Amino acid sequence: MAVVSGRAFRPHPAQAALGLLADRLVGEPPEWLHPVSWFGRLMALAERAGYRDSRLAGAAYAAAGALPALVGRDPVGLGAEEIARAVVESVAENAVDAVVAPAFWAALCGAPGALGYRAVNTLDSMVGHRSARYRRFGWASARLDDAVGWVPARLTALLVAAARPERAAAIWQAVRCQAPAHPSPNAGVAEAAFAAALGLRLGGRNRYGGRVENRPSLGHGRPPACADIEPAVRLLEEVTWLLTALLAGTGLAVRR
Repeated sequence: MAVVSGRAFRPHPAQAALGLLADRLVGEPPEWLHPVSWFGRLMALAERAGYRDSRLAGAAYAAAGALPALVGRDPVGLGAEEIARAVVESVAENAVDAVVAPAFWAALCGAPGALGYRAVNTLDSMVGHRSARYRRFGWASARLDDAVGWVPARLTALLVAAARPERAAAIWQAVRCQAPAHPSPNAGVAEAAFAAALGLRLGGRNRYGGRVENRPSLGHGRPPACADIEPAVRLLEEVTWLLTALLAGTGLAVRR
């Protein structure tokens, strides 16, 4: 058992497993009660009060929120296939942001770890995207989110491979060869793993308000269709159960 600042460091894998299980059985609290929703409102007020077009102001903003309206692409003009791709990519990203990363940090640091991660991820969702307004101000939030999500994103890829062992080689190739071209070091890994596991090809032209990004191809299959949304969600559920089992087993081993 490690000692940090004179105190024994105790991981919390069993508690993290219980948290995942409770989330699956009970579900999310209503929006008016959800801590992430309240945190988002608070940080929106902080942004209005402290916004400056500088990295220093953005770093102060990120520090104010990591220590205690998600942005998505514009659906206007998208066809059925593009909407399906957007949904599958979002499911893959949420495997990291909403499942694996919170559980990972909860296992290491308990409830403060999970809450801290969700705070960082919410800040990135609010100001970390690339735009003229947030290019400097959101830089610190985006880089902090990249850092805390780096290990969970790779753990997600391993869990996807464990859920689809017959596709493990394709998943490894996509993560190793294609994911580095993605602008996000973590979302690219998750999307590449899901694309290869599902036999799909993700990536392409994305519009975010007035900004357009051409994302690299991930996977070597066909473009997603509406029928691929359910398998993507099912894969996410399998990843969640595998992670729950892994954390529970680790918790038993630690106790022994």
